[in-house]
Amino acid sequence: MTITTEAFTVQPFTRSCHHIWDEGDHVLIGVSPGNSYFSAGRITDLVRWASARFTRIDIVYADLHVAELFGALGYDQDHAARRASKELKAVRRRMLRGVEEAGPPAPVGVHGLSEFAANPVYELLHRRVRHFLATDPAFRAGCERMAGHFLSSKVGEPAASAEQLAACLDYIAAELPFFLDTPGILGVPSSVSCYHAPIPLTELLYAKGGGLRASRNQAHAVVRPEGIAA
Repeated sequence: MTITTEAFTVQPFTRSCHHIWDEGDHVLIGVSPGNSYFSAGRITDLVRWASARFTRIDIVYADLHVAELFGALGYDQDHAARRASKELKAVRRRMLRGVEEAGPPAPVGVHGLSEFAANPVYELLHRRVRHFLATDPAFRAGCERMAGHFLSSKVGEPAASAEQLAACLDYIAAELPFFLDTPGILGVPSSVSCYHAPIPLTELLYAKGGGLRASRNQAHAVVRPEGIAA
């Protein structure tokens, strides 16, 4: 179900995700701080591309548990806080510059995850994520695979420590509400959550049956520039 546009290749995860993509209500662009993929130019291209297809665009970047993650990777407390602050300021500047240069016809929301701490839907979803991390072995295993993939590029061998894994799981848990129910958090009819690489948990979140699952009006798609492989 790959969709090829003039700038990006889009892979909705399921047939339902494809239908939600076609509705064009809302797109969420997730941004990771410290990832060179998210240059100002890339944000400009993404916003221009999304503006032609969606009624509303929001960009959300992960700004929770970043300092704690640096601390677990070996930085002292002050250095970890400074490093996190520097990276978060840099990624926000790039996003704002990218949006400005895109000149979209409608405003684009740029948010840190921390802005939603008091949002009741986000808060409930975050509590559910933490609950399933503690009680659902399959869900925890998927989260640990995500954490392991991230940490492998940071710590190499030997394997990540328990402290590093816990810090990374906190970081992932803060992001996951937007993979579960962006419409509920932002008050939009439906939403496509976009990222440039496959996410190991997607298969579980869109599986049939019980457990922690994405809402029926939540879609996910891998969106990457033409010619760039997964």
